[in-house]
Amino acid sequence: MPTVAEQLRDAREAQNLTVHHVAEITKIRTDHVRALEEGNFNVFSATVYIRGFIRSYATLLKLDVPQIMSALDEELGQTEKFSEPPPLSDEPRTALDFIMLQLSKVNWRKGWIALGIAVVLVSILAIYIVRRHYQTADPLAGLGPGLYQPTQHVSGEVLPLPPAPAAPHR
Repeated sequence: MPTVAEQLRDAREAQNLTVHHVAEITKIRTDHVRALEEGNFNVFSATVYIRGFIRSYATLLKLDVPQIMSALDEELGQTEKFSEPPPLSDEPRTALDFIMLQLSKVNWRKGWIALGIAVVLVSILAIYIVRRHYQTADPLAGLGPGLYQPTQHVSGEVLPLPPAPAAPHR
């Protein structure tokens, strides 16, 4: 039975696609496409990249993806670098790991809606608190004592008297 690399290369050549066309369509770098077709998996740092690239490549070529993936698992099991999956821990190690884990679980379509609603509610609450503060506050509380300043220049320290009312006519 041919290897995964041979199946990919044969299918690509049968469809008259170049490595550059595959790289352009799948957004996989050309050197990675060549490494996949050569079965040179040591180029990749983790199996997740190999599995993702093979899945995309096989889907593009309309190959049997589950069969390709199971054959890939067998081939990776025979390599020294990828024979065992990396150890996973159940608990995050730092606070940042915990936060990133929680953010990865968020459905962002619903998350943006919830965030928008939260922003609107916080804004309404802030406006309510500010209005309530200014309604109960005494607007003259910060003023000092008043000082009379006449509109006409009058000498002395006597306040000007209003004009006397006119005497009634008899």
